Amino acid sequence: MSPTKASTEERIRQIVAPWKGGHGGTIPVLQEVQKEFGYLPEDALMAVSKEMKIPPSELYGVATFYAQFHLNPRGRHIIRVCRGTACHVRGSLILLDKIKKVLQVEENGTTEDLRYTLEPVACVGACGLAPVMMVDEDTHGRLTPDKIMEVINSYE
Repeated sequence: MSPTKASTEERIRQIVAPWKGGHGGTIPVLQEVQKEFGYLPEDALMAVSKEMKIPPSELYGVATFYAQFHLNPRGRHIIRVCRGTACHVRGSLILLDKIKKVLQVEENGTTEDLRYTLEPVACVGACGLAPVMMVDEDTHGRLTPDKIMEVINSYE
């Protein structure tokens, strides 16, 4: 159940309060809003704009510039498939295609049930375990297409 507009605005007032009237609070406020809602909903950004007296276009500029911010709902579990050189050579694209097919989701997409978000990444820094994927903070290496379902099912 999504929060009501009134409860969203009240929560935004609480988040913005320590930064109100000061400078340099945009990123910390957006981080806190995203922590609260899981992403940056439009109504929350409009409330931040109103409370901080910052134009919405400026907030959207910050939110779209930094990769840490997300404007759409994300899955409960974030699957990151490494596309670095070592992983690529050892078949990470085959893994990525298998995950897309199994979850019926595109790259940088979220499953309809909001269980998983699939993000290809440049490198996870575990080249010795290639090919590698991460689910949340857990690293899974030396993967094959046959092992994908076992890993995904362990997060059900």
